[in-house]
Amino acid sequence: MKTAGRPPIPLPSGQGIAERCDLARDAARDLSAMAALVLLIALGLALVAGMGMDYALKAGLVFAVGAWLVWRGLSAHPHPRFGPANRVTLVRLVLLALIAALLGEPFPRAPLSATPTAAWCLAIVAAVTALLDAVDGVLARRSGLSSAFGARFDMETDAAFTLVLCMLVVQSGQAGPWILAAGLMRYGFVVAALAWPWLSAPLPSSKRRQTVCAIQITTLIACLAPIVPPLLAASLAAISLTLLTLSFATDMRTLAQQRPTPPET
Repeated sequence: MKTAGRPPIPLPSGQGIAERCDLARDAARDLSAMAALVLLIALGLALVAGMGMDYALKAGLVFAVGAWLVWRGLSAHPHPRFGPANRVTLVRLVLLALIAALLGEPFPRAPLSATPTAAWCLAIVAAVTALLDAVDGVLARRSGLSSAFGARFDMETDAAFTLVLCMLVVQSGQAGPWILAAGLMRYGFVVAALAWPWLSAPLPSSKRRQTVCAIQITTLIACLAPIVPPLLAASLAAISLTLLTLSFATDMRTLAQQRPTPPET
């Protein structure tokens, strides 16, 4: 979403300074409300669950980074309202921050069966975060506020959520560090596009890609359930990682076939 160093994006037809100000106020209000919600919930959990104030600080920091990226990307938002779909994605960012702040905490740790209540709570919150991903797209279409900004916001939230889940699966002892490849694959793809710009070309919408992403996230959440033993969790994680790798390989082959042929000298 970062736009620094790039030429300013032209405003959509009919959108002027007043509309941009309305958007900024709308987004600032929503971001501020969600930031307060993150801190309130994180402080409550820190006190009730005895995780310490560093948990609240980590949750606030994760949300602050996400909110800063959202604010930086508003120049690509074509509508005068932030919109209900983006608010749903903001709620997902709140839940992501609360989950990500568990990294480095005493929970989750192996074995998950030793803390079944806490493990189930984590799995349920992660499942709600994943299910909300099916809501924002519908809201965007019904409200007539679909945009490339919203799609990018949703995609980057998914990518960060996947990486956090991978790290928690490793922390919980349910799979080895190799599962981090699933969370890092998207970012590796972005870095590779710096060396090979043809990788940054747009790809058509794909049911295969959406299905594999859903399988990946569902599998990672299942790995955090206390009834799933480490051997089964590692096996499921390995299968989902294989599917994700094949999906990325398919997209890279498609992009390679579509790349422009250099002119003959």
